[in-house]
Amino acid sequence: MYKAIETTSDENQINKARVHDAIKEAVSNGNVEFIKKISRANPELVWTSDLARDVFVLAIELRQAEVLSLMHGLPNKQVIAISYFPGTENTMLHKAASIPSSKILNLIPGGAALQMQRELQWFKEVGSIVTPAQHIFTNKDFLRPEQLFTENHKDLVIAGEKWMKDTSGSCSVLGALIVTITFAAAFTVPGGNDQNMGFPIFRNKQLFKVFFISDAISLFASTTSVLMFLGILTSRYAEEDFLKSLPTKMIIGLSTLFFSIATMMIAFCAAVSVMLPETWIVLLVCLLASVPIASFIRIQFHLLVDIFMSTYGPSIFKRNIKPWLDSKRQ
Repeated sequence: MYKAIETTSDENQINKARVHDAIKEAVSNGNVEFIKKISRANPELVWTSDLARDVFVLAIELRQAEVLSLMHGLPNKQVIAISYFPGTENTMLHKAASIPSSKILNLIPGGAALQMQRELQWFKEVGSIVTPAQHIFTNKDFLRPEQLFTENHKDLVIAGEKWMKDTSGSCSVLGALIVTITFAAAFTVPGGNDQNMGFPIFRNKQLFKVFFISDAISLFASTTSVLMFLGILTSRYAEEDFLKSLPTKMIIGLSTLFFSIATMMIAFCAAVSVMLPETWIVLLVCLLASVPIASFIRIQFHLLVDIFMSTYGPSIFKRNIKPWLDSKRQ
């Protein structure tokens, strides 16, 4: 197929071969290598301005990041970026302001807040490709891309706010419970206090020091966690907050909550070891203490990883794409 395209210059023959449809199908499936090969075979014919525009707009609509990244390797990137659609007067940035289907949104791991974050990442990426004039260009409804983005994503913002508040509310209850437990444990130490001096009876034992340090760390971590979740609950929930601010607070809140659970269990095991020196009892208690930690990891740890990777992990867009359209670079 590539050879046939390379040797012909008749657009009708190309259309009969359904090359344009094949390219668009490749965009739908994210098949970057097919797009590169078929484009190199006859770049002058395949990459007419209209087709190039349609290909990248389709990539935006279907949220195919690797296909959109190919624009960075094209010599006429700005020519394609400034194109618009007669009739609607929509630009590429207007297209990025549209909201994809629920099927595409559901492919994003996490809840509605991460979906909103990904939509903002897409809008900003396309915004970095187009010219500054495209940001203030209005369509037939006299809407700038930013205004259209706000209009199309208002329901997703509401869903993201609800998801954030529900998650934060549940986790803050757990964090507050740990604060209460660890604070009380600091003053009701294992073995009690010396009646004359008031010092803990087991203060010279290493395991007692492990207990007290772990309990203190758990108290501080859980307090930090509650404060972060409180910050989420009282946030203004503007669109931009979903990009960095809210995910960062959620990352800190979940991380410190997990850390506080782990250190609380360590403190409990250390306290049992101080009071009951029998090895088999200590091993049984430590085994049972690992259950809450494992449960939290199973329920929430994947969410923590998803939020962290979406916020601070490698970008789904690749801007350092080398020129690839030259047929000699096959």
